[in-house]
Amino acid sequence: MPKVERFPMPIPFGWFGVGYASELAPGDVRPVHYFGRDLVLFRNEDGVAGLLDAYCPHLGAHLGHGGVVEGDSIRCPFHAWAFRPDGFCSSIPYARAFPPRAKREPLTQAYPVVEKAGVIWAWYHPDNAAPSFDVLDYPEFTDPAMAEPVKREWRFASNPQEIAENGVDVAHFAYVHSMDAVPEGETHFDGVRRHSAAYGHRTIELPSGERQQFAYSVETVQNGAGQKFTRLKGVVELSLLVIATPIEADDVELRFCFTYPKVEPGSPQDKAVQQAIANTCGQTGVEGDIPIWAHKIHRVRPYLCDGDGPILRFRSYFEQFYADGPEGTRLVEAAA
Repeated sequence: MPKVERFPMPIPFGWFGVGYASELAPGDVRPVHYFGRDLVLFRNEDGVAGLLDAYCPHLGAHLGHGGVVEGDSIRCPFHAWAFRPDGFCSSIPYARAFPPRAKREPLTQAYPVVEKAGVIWAWYHPDNAAPSFDVLDYPEFTDPAMAEPVKREWRFASNPQEIAENGVDVAHFAYVHSMDAVPEGETHFDGVRRHSAAYGHRTIELPSGERQQFAYSVETVQNGAGQKFTRLKGVVELSLLVIATPIEADDVELRFCFTYPKVEPGSPQDKAVQQAIANTCGQTGVEGDIPIWAHKIHRVRPYLCDGDGPILRFRSYFEQFYADGPEGTRLVEAAA
């Protein structure tokens, strides 16, 4: 029997979260691996974050292991060549004449970086094309009137398309996320953005032991392959950034970042918020999805029914984030 290929799609391009702004201080240097590439993430003494290919273009030392920040640059541990966040070489301490090429162009691959909503977003394109759309900002995640963000993180065998497809798969909300029935849903697409909503009811056990039914909704704005904002409304209201960043084509890092209006610590409102976050992350939330994502395959030609939601429309929308568009488009057309 031939081996089944789990995912026929490559790594998509777009803006992807590679860290939280508050967790990268000036002078910090961090080796990271995303997009199937070894990279180095750092923040220079001017406070500017940079993401570069990890290996020095001189003789190949890894800048993330022993590299140090000096001024506006990261300095290689091998021969002390220094590179700014834009990839230009700023210093070769022993060179008598600065190489002409180093004066006119970057020597190493630099990834565009934007910091919004408390996240460091990096632009990835397999052909190193420039960004073709902007990062959306959600100021509540850095608003002093809002609670300090609550962060959770997972890593498993999947990809951003499979994760995002859940947002239009309304049927699974009843069977994975314990909504009382398959919710009503709506989705529309606007260029690189997707707007989806699902509305239904969920029966929840209160701290008193009483079970009560509440209206529940999930509203999502997706911006490209790697940035999603979700508003969850039920017993409480939560703002959630869903950050799915590919490590390899079949290996993904998923971050959840929650915030909400400040409440008194230990109060009934605080307990309700913490329980809602636990439910969103637990077995009735994303940890119910993860074992499915980690072991499923991508059905190019799925059998669908009228209650499944606009899955094929979503796949057509997502095709724009693959550089090998014609091959991917044939996959979607074949499925239709």
